[in-house]
Amino acid sequence: MISTELLLNLSWATALIAIVFIVLVKPNSKAYIAALASVITALSTSIPALQALGGATSSVSIFAGSFLGSIPIKIDGLSAWFILIINFTSVTGAFYGIGYLRSYQNNSAKLSLHWSLYVVFQLSMVWVCMLQHSFAFLVAWEIMSLSSMLLVIFDGHKPKTLKAGLNYLVQMHISVILLTIGFIWVYATTGSFSFDAFSTFFANNNNIWLFLIFFVGFGIKAGFIPVHSWLPHAHPAAPSHVSGVMSGVIVKLGIYGIFRVITFLESDFLMLGEIILSVSVLTGLYGILNAAVHRDFKRMLAYCTIENIGIIGIGIGLGLIGIGNNSPLLFFLGFSGALLHVLNHSLFKSLLFYSAGSVYQQTHTRDMEKLGGLIKQMPKTAILFLIGAIAIGGMPPFNGFVSEFILYNGLIEALKTGDITQTSLVILSFAGLSLIGGLSILTFSKTFGVVFLGSPRKKLHTVPQEVSKIMLFPQYIIVAVMLLVAFFPRFFLNSIQCILQDGLKNIAIFSSVASYSDNIVAVNYYFILLLVVVGIIWGIRSLMVKNREQQTEGTWGCSYVAPNSKMQYTGKSFSKPLGKVFSFLLIEEKKYAELSDGEIFPKKRKYVSHYKDFFEYYIFNFVTQRIVFSANYFKFIQNGRMQSYVLYGILFVVLIVVLTGLNVLK
Repeated sequence: MISTELLLNLSWATALIAIVFIVLVKPNSKAYIAALASVITALSTSIPALQALGGATSSVSIFAGSFLGSIPIKIDGLSAWFILIINFTSVTGAFYGIGYLRSYQNNSAKLSLHWSLYVVFQLSMVWVCMLQHSFAFLVAWEIMSLSSMLLVIFDGHKPKTLKAGLNYLVQMHISVILLTIGFIWVYATTGSFSFDAFSTFFANNNNIWLFLIFFVGFGIKAGFIPVHSWLPHAHPAAPSHVSGVMSGVIVKLGIYGIFRVITFLESDFLMLGEIILSVSVLTGLYGILNAAVHRDFKRMLAYCTIENIGIIGIGIGLGLIGIGNNSPLLFFLGFSGALLHVLNHSLFKSLLFYSAGSVYQQTHTRDMEKLGGLIKQMPKTAILFLIGAIAIGGMPPFNGFVSEFILYNGLIEALKTGDITQTSLVILSFAGLSLIGGLSILTFSKTFGVVFLGSPRKKLHTVPQEVSKIMLFPQYIIVAVMLLVAFFPRFFLNSIQCILQDGLKNIAIFSSVASYSDNIVAVNYYFILLLVVVGIIWGIRSLMVKNREQQTEGTWGCSYVAPNSKMQYTGKSFSKPLGKVFSFLLIEEKKYAELSDGEIFPKKRKYVSHYKDFFEYYIFNFVTQRIVFSANYFKFIQNGRMQSYVLYGILFVVLIVVLTGLNVLK
């Protein structure tokens, strides 16, 4: 058997060799080298991960000098779960990117940088899940953040793209500051950088404040409100294969961090569970409400990521409440629902971003108001997007239904435990999760209908056509795995049960998952049976009208003799009632003169509108404006005069001499 240490050495050696070859080979070969490196990295790190899921935890260490000491590297069940998700999504993203970036073959330097960073990006995410040393963890975390930021600004010549990348970088460093504070606090108390020191800290100190520092720090990466605002900017700006990996994986590293800290908690489970549950429900609702009204389909998908992070957080909150109430069933349902949704979201969200990227590649627009009828030119992409839309809506027979079914059962189980306050919170959470599901169906009904159905709303510069096979193949693989989760949930739930039993020993593990798995599979089969019945009825009807005369008219004609594309529903008209109901939260900026009551023959008008992020508009913009305003008072220091800069140097030297003479500095 190959040792874990050898496999891990192979992973970083592969990255170094791949970067050299990416720089040296021809432009049309760079993507293939990166994809090969992604596969080798995935294989070398997935082997110990699969062993860890079977109960064989791998541990090695690296000596890093007298100060840092030995750096522990550990692959347990929790690490393994996230490593496998990272590797699968990264590999599919690499192969999709081969076709997506084919039009950039004449820009060798840009492709070299991009694919080199992609290899580093995947490797850094994997190592974040393995490192059990605070300082080394922060180094890997920083490499992950920097490489992903540079991947986001692939089209850095565009001001909006560059602004999105810088926004992402600033917020990731705020995250690093909070994580550093937490790690320093643990080191100052225990004298150790090892993650094992967390157990010592939590056993002898209040658990709430340190956990909340880490929750906010990791929550920025995950996208919990109100620290979510980097997602709606970074995801639309990045190339679609990068967007798919970021949404499918990188936000989950925030979830991994939260889970890792939870494994060391010793007390305050109920309070922390209720806090996370409350924040998560609000995050889910906020994300899907914004997704419902946006017409940039990649920005819409970014807000859907925030929604699904809220759903995962609901599971985390329920799991903590289960520990606090000593309820093995609630503990299992909460944490297993969260971990399973981490997997499910990585699958259907990467699928949706890849499908959206295919649309963007062929149409060169993200504005759904300019699209329509693409199912005729891109039928395979349309079906793949529809599958992802059904899955993200939590509907059978796809994988999104599985994890949400588990979470609904967890909420029902939570009603049986706790006092009136907890019961009230759970009831509101149940209503919130139901509303999230309904709004998700509305959102993707709008998106699919406007983009793929009807007639083209604008004449595009090029005629869209189906994308290449290399872009479709990864999406087919994702759909296959989604169906595996949907129809064989017991295998995945058993794996999660092993993770919980190995990593969270605060409570006895729930003994059986068979009943839940059987119910899920039964619902999926009944749904397929329903589709079969509908198909049979449709087939009978088609045979009955086969010989009748048929007449085809334009979509949305409504019997009008001269229909045109402007008669169709737009994305704006689809979601406008919802936007008006939640106008206090969904801030619309529009340029339009409303019709007056007596205006019988209105003049020609132009309507322009877009929605602002509530927290960004009212909080973050205000703070940054105040900072800039205050900084302007000090512009005289940097005035561009060489004499002033020389004077500053002289004053600094004089100050040092004076302080030394006064024995202030020694």
